[in-house]
Amino acid sequence: MIRPFSAFNFLVEIVPSGARQALVAGSFAECDGLEMNMEIKTIREGGGNDRQIRLAGPSTWGQLTLRRGMSGDSRQLWRWMADSLADPGLRAEVEVVVVSSDHQTENVRFLLSRCLPVKLKAPALNAKDGAIAVEELQIAYERFDIRFPEAGT
Repeated sequence: MIRPFSAFNFLVEIVPSGARQALVAGSFAECDGLEMNMEIKTIREGGGNDRQIRLAGPSTWGQLTLRRGMSGDSRQLWRWMADSLADPGLRAEVEVVVVSSDHQTENVRFLLSRCLPVKLKAPALNAKDGAIAVEELQIAYERFDIRFPEAGT
């Protein structure tokens, strides 16, 4: 029986270019924007009124949005954003891993290449509300690949 993957068991790892260890590993509550799109060019041939030809065009990628409760780890994201503003050529590799309910078995891995932070939003602060302070990070990426684990591993 095929079971769908659960959407709440995932890890995120952000590794800046040239870094030996991850800037952030696994500490996000929400992840959205893992998408790829292909533009389609439609051509109609003269006399062929009952059909159309579809040609594959350029592909585009989404923009990853990550949310988490603000904590002491947050300074690393703010530092990455500041470093990227100072050096626009700075990039990172991001991997989003969906794991099964045992939190060990990998179901699928999304690989995002040449990532650039484009928005880092501080939490809304409200003294009347007892909610957790949630920060949001948006990342643009140049390439999107997906890797499924080999059967039996």
